[in-house]
Amino acid sequence: MNIINKKTAQQIVDTVKDVCGHNINFINENGMIIASTDLTRIGTFHEGGKQVIKTGIPLEVYEDNSLSGTQKGVNIPVAHNGILTAVIGISGEPDEVRSYAYLAEKITRLLIREQELNDASRTQTEKKTYLIQTLLNGNIENPEYIQKMLQEFHLNAKKPKRVLLLQVCSHEGRSGISTVESAIHHLFERIPDSVFCFQYPNEFAAIIDSTSFDTHQTILESFVSARDDVLLGVGRTDSIYQLDDSLRTARIALESLSGSETHFALFDKLTLEIILARIDSVTKKDFLSKAAAGLSSEEFSLLRTYFEEEQSLNRTCEKLFLHKNTLQYKLDRIYRICGLNPRRFQDAVILYLAVKLYYTISR
Repeated sequence: MNIINKKTAQQIVDTVKDVCGHNINFINENGMIIASTDLTRIGTFHEGGKQVIKTGIPLEVYEDNSLSGTQKGVNIPVAHNGILTAVIGISGEPDEVRSYAYLAEKITRLLIREQELNDASRTQTEKKTYLIQTLLNGNIENPEYIQKMLQEFHLNAKKPKRVLLLQVCSHEGRSGISTVESAIHHLFERIPDSVFCFQYPNEFAAIIDSTSFDTHQTILESFVSARDDVLLGVGRTDSIYQLDDSLRTARIALESLSGSETHFALFDKLTLEIILARIDSVTKKDFLSKAAAGLSSEEFSLLRTYFEEEQSLNRTCEKLFLHKNTLQYKLDRIYRICGLNPRRFQDAVILYLAVKLYYTISR
């Protein structure tokens, strides 16, 4: 019958004693004291408490040891949802402590309810995590149970899904992730047909109906665009039992954001980034040392703007507030340093790749 753990029970008795100054006992359905402000009584039998458990009627004791292990005081049954769960005992003259005993009973019922809500919430979170991880791993051993959870979380197994990966870039550790988690929770409250969970150490994985994503893509983009601590990669559409492939493409989309000024990437829109995201860091450094050795970070920045403006001298000058002659001088200097001419198509391709790789490493 007892649904209060020992830690919570001890918190209850300590809280009530702070108010009334009398010793408090928390007695379980077997008549055992599981928490007390008198530590010597923890683990002892309380006959008065056992009697209250049997009858469900409060018991006032006017003499010590008139019942085994019982001191004078008041013992109140605690019921929850019509079920007797425990007994609260308060030591002292009954006329003096009676009101405190009823106060303790009310506090206990409130804490039981709070614990119930926390347990329910934790269970839901654990279910979501299990569901998401099972679908992402593509290893479904109990399809009936998975189907039941899909229904519980309002996900239609017949509709195609996408996997979303949100990476937290906060430097505040777990506290920073907790702050972002609250924002992400509110975000997905606005997006139907979706579930998400935390993935250690700094990511959140979400599964969303493809049609719901199409409808709410703007909301998702706006969310990450307004923050400097979250990146979002979106995988391609797959059936719910092939989401391991959507996860793979979501990871590529997320990795493509390295070195980018944007915080959102949709796999469907990627081209060259698909290849670049798969290159290991050693190969990237080898390519840079061969193709762009000697270039400074300022020169890489200039090249990035130059390519973003489609090699237009006029637009690059406007963007960087440079005179045209100054820009030409800087491009010539890059040519002299690495032997690749940014104005020549074949050389520009190599330099473009170098810029892309440079920012994936330096991010």
